[in-house]
Amino acid sequence: MPKALTSFVLAAVLGGVVSAHHSFAVFFDDTKTIEITGSVTEFRFSNPHAIIALEVKNKAGMVEEWKAETNAVTLLKRRGWTKDSLKPGEVVTVDGWPSRDGANYLRMRTIKKADGTVLGTPVRNQRAD
Repeated sequence: MPKALTSFVLAAVLGGVVSAHHSFAVFFDDTKTIEITGSVTEFRFSNPHAIIALEVKNKAGMVEEWKAETNAVTLLKRRGWTKDSLKPGEVVTVDGWPSRDGANYLRMRTIKKADGTVLGTPVRNQRAD
C-alpha cells in the first residue's frame, strides 16, 4: 500500500477513536455542582458513557428533559451497577457538574434513589473522565 494511503487510513481510523471520547473540561464546569430530582425516562447502559434521561420539574413547575452522563459501563459495573439499576418511572436525585453551554445536561457525581439509597459506590470530589 502506498505510504500516503497508509497514512490516510491510519489517520481516519485513529481520528474516529479519538473523537469517540471527549474531555470532561470541554463539556462540564468542574467549578460548580448542581442537583436535580426527576423521574427516569431511560437508562442507556452502554459505552462510552451510560446516560440517564430524566423528566425534571423546573422552578416554574414546567417539566424539562435532562440527561446525566455517567462513567463507562466497565467502571459502573465495578461500582455495583447493572443494566437494571434504574427503571423508567423511578424518582432519583442526581448531583453533578453542569454543562458549560447551559444545556439540561450534567456529568453525574452521585445518584440517590427516592429512599435515600446511593446507587453504586460514589465518586468523591473528583471528576471521573
